[in-house]
Amino acid sequence: MMQGYQLTFFTQQNRVHNHRPMHQWLLELAQSMQIRGVTVFIAQEGVGHHHRLHSAHFFDLAEQPVEITMVVSEQECDAIMQRLQAEPEMGLFYAKTPVQFGTIGQPED
Repeated sequence: MMQGYQLTFFTQQNRVHNHRPMHQWLLELAQSMQIRGVTVFIAQEGVGHHHRLHSAHFFDLAEQPVEITMVVSEQECDAIMQRLQAEPEMGLFYAKTPVQFGTIGQPED
């Protein structure tokens, strides 16, 4: 069993960073930093930090909420947070929760 953190980042489908959708940019960043186990969730609706409703509409998915979750060691957490803080014009809400994690049985790819 390992100790670490669950990092959860919240954004919208239309948010872009470095000419890429924010969720895809974060996924690629985590992969380049060899962080295992990153999941992207596309939500139907959510309320943002400005108390505004964001939702997926039939003709417009731009404001559809997106959640990026990863479970990381303390060292991985420090590394990715430092990398994000060094990124110019980064405005990204996150939650950091202490967790225990590990694998039971044979790991899947």
